[in-house]
Amino acid sequence: MDTSLLREFRLDWQLSGKAPRTACDYIAAVEKLLEQHTDPSLADVKQWIASTSSITTRRKRGQAVRAVGKWADEQRYEVFVWWRQVPLVKETTKPQTTVTEIDYRKALSVANTIRDVSLIEVLWSTGLRRSEIERLEIADVNLADSFLVVRTSKTGKPRVVPLSPQARHALRRLIKGQEAGSVFRMSSNAIRLCLQRLEAPSAHAWRRGWAVRALRSGVSEASVKAVAGWSTGAMVSRYTRALSGELALEEFSRSWG
Repeated sequence: MDTSLLREFRLDWQLSGKAPRTACDYIAAVEKLLEQHTDPSLADVKQWIASTSSITTRRKRGQAVRAVGKWADEQRYEVFVWWRQVPLVKETTKPQTTVTEIDYRKALSVANTIRDVSLIEVLWSTGLRRSEIERLEIADVNLADSFLVVRTSKTGKPRVVPLSPQARHALRRLIKGQEAGSVFRMSSNAIRLCLQRLEAPSAHAWRRGWAVRALRSGVSEASVKAVAGWSTGAMVSRYTRALSGELALEEFSRSWG
């Protein structure tokens, strides 16, 4: 294969509006293939894909060859003409932990400081990221109107996040008599260790639990997206699909008595 075609592939990929990083990953994979086989056959590619124990790497290798082969086919180049026959290994994904009310009650039962209780209530009430909790300032908390402001988020855009009565009460006790400074005075790693000490799930599991609970309670997808600080609707759609399946199971179970 003429490796100069990979530069053309990269350019066409980017011009079509696709992610440049993906093109780089595909090209890097194909270059590794060509280091072993200058003119690989389908059998060579299958053997190369199977030569790694990582399922993720196997899948990425297959995707790379298929992507370049499909592009070459569209350009009428005689490269990887058998690309449709390249196997794509299926990745088995483990179910991600999602915090439930049982987890919430259990964490509260072992939280023995005002700060621990406040952390659990804020996670349960807001679904904030660890980094957002770390950066939360007293000036960002509006107890009178029951909301807090996340000024620095993953998306770079500030947002308003409602507080539950329980979270508001806990925060009132935590920051009583203070006018400025960090709310929790904890680093991101300290928050992680605190949750481990409480034998509670990770902050991200609390975030998933918050989203699922909000959707289950009838909060609109648009509101969940806005409060969560997601730049697109992809994440909330994922939770909606998962929740739809869960609710369907419950409805059928009730119908059978």
